[in-house]
Amino acid sequence: MPNAPGHPRVAAHYFTYFLIIAGALYLAALAASVFAAKLGERLVYRGAFISGVFIFLTVLNLATSKFALLPVLYFPSLDKVFGVIVEERALLAKCISYSARLLFIGYFLGAVAGVCTGICIGFNKTVSYWVSPLVRVLGPIPSTAWVPLVLVVFPSAVSASAFLVGLAVWFPTTVMTSSGVSNVPQAYFEVGSTLGAKGARNIFSIGVPAAMPHIFLGLFNGTCASFITLVTAEMIGAKYGIGWYINWQKDMLSYANVYAGLFIIGVIFSILISGLFRLRDKMLVWQKGVIKW
Repeated sequence: MPNAPGHPRVAAHYFTYFLIIAGALYLAALAASVFAAKLGERLVYRGAFISGVFIFLTVLNLATSKFALLPVLYFPSLDKVFGVIVEERALLAKCISYSARLLFIGYFLGAVAGVCTGICIGFNKTVSYWVSPLVRVLGPIPSTAWVPLVLVVFPSAVSASAFLVGLAVWFPTTVMTSSGVSNVPQAYFEVGSTLGAKGARNIFSIGVPAAMPHIFLGLFNGTCASFITLVTAEMIGAKYGIGWYINWQKDMLSYANVYAGLFIIGVIFSILISGLFRLRDKMLVWQKGVIKW
């Protein structure tokens, strides 16, 4: 079908190429499933979802590119969105590298601080007495609300942005870690004491492993919060970054570029969450069948 005249021309039919590549990958997976039973089971399980995704993309393509049922400025064609990813791949790759650096620094520091704070609150009544009220008061405040303060306190935009991302990760990790430690059955520690475990051995050999499901849940929530904060944090004097790119293109009314940036964020987020799930499955293999998330 020809495109509606309202949409600008594109250099190539990028959405068509995407469908061809996706179809080829699916056929390759289908052929490999003949020799891999588990892959075949996953294809059968995901079949309805995969079909739903491509039906949605087809309907969206008809509503935008073919019939222009939606405002052209705000709903560009899928050819235009995928074309941005291909044609501006160098700039997008640079933005992704900058965002990855910022996200890694902030997430790592926030996760470590959150786990340590949660362990201290869960195991030490004195720390819990003084720190728990601060966590309850400061934690729910959106990390982006601290922007005016961090601009004054931190020497550079990178360190200020990393702090905001780390703060967004710190709160859910602290709450879930302390909750997990507090909910460890006392019988575990009694058995450990009978076997000679004392002090730090009780904490790191009994308490922390038993609280790991809650810790991972806090890290998952922190991952979501970190991406939300990243887009805002990169507005603080950032020269590159995927959040900076989205905000820049939004001001330029280049909504195809905005959607391309959002698509990239979604893919990266999905990869990180999948990696966390795999790490959780390996570390908590002894709780297989117990954890439902």
